[in-house]
Amino acid sequence: MALQVTFGVSTWLWTSPFNSDTIALFPKIKALGFDAVEIPVEDPKLVDTKLVSQALSDHGLKPLICGAFGPSRDLTHDDPNFHYNCLDYLAECFRISAELGAKFVAGPMYSAVGKARLVSEEQKKVEWERAVNNLQKVCQMAAEWGQEIALESLNRFETDLINNTRELMQLIADINHPRAKVLLDGFHLSIEERSLEEAVLLAGDKLIHVQVSENHRGIPGTGQTHWDSFKKGLEAVGYKGCISIESFTPNVQELAGAVCIWKPLAPSQDHFAEQGLAFLKDWARDRFFTH
Repeated sequence: MALQVTFGVSTWLWTSPFNSDTIALFPKIKALGFDAVEIPVEDPKLVDTKLVSQALSDHGLKPLICGAFGPSRDLTHDDPNFHYNCLDYLAECFRISAELGAKFVAGPMYSAVGKARLVSEEQKKVEWERAVNNLQKVCQMAAEWGQEIALESLNRFETDLINNTRELMQLIADINHPRAKVLLDGFHLSIEERSLEEAVLLAGDKLIHVQVSENHRGIPGTGQTHWDSFKKGLEAVGYKGCISIESFTPNVQELAGAVCIWKPLAPSQDHFAEQGLAFLKDWARDRFFTH
């Protein structure tokens, strides 16, 4: 059975941060055959929504908005000023998403990426409650902008709070707001889950976005990802959203350092995008060899 999905790619595959110059990638992204472009909002002041909106329209691309949650954007920090900073940032992300015509803001917004420590159960409970309380506020903000949030689990090396889909679904249950939805990233799932199919089934109808690369962050189809299991899950829940390639360029030092990419993962970033999309289209149509 063919998946009824569209395909996107993150501009992080080529550059960082997203700014007015980044729209120069849009013609290439469209020519490669993508339907959507994932826009990571590292600095909201760099995103000119009128300019970006026109470029999206000119090249027939749909926008997907992802947040970037560094140390200063931490909804679980002991200092409430970090919470306020993150909430202000997310308000700007919702504005950008709404003005570009996107439907949600995605990412691991419950805590700062890289906050991976061995903490006591008492401390973890405190931080969990902070995440829940603050994300309830985020959902209210999202509703005011006509948006949703797509929360993402991260592997154990990038966070100690939400590492798998079971934990993510518990967080969403505790938030208990209709705007709280799910993003699943195959890279993190390949590290933390026993079964990609089971992870997708757990997310169920809350799943509104999917990101992929390989288990080694490289070109989809070149590693050990269980793509057949992934597809069975997506078919079972009737997923009809976008499947977006998210990997990173080694040519931007700050970005490469943040995601621990120390060498090229493909002959070129264009090759990565082209070959990755070709594999995904064959996979979605059942024309690929399982590992």
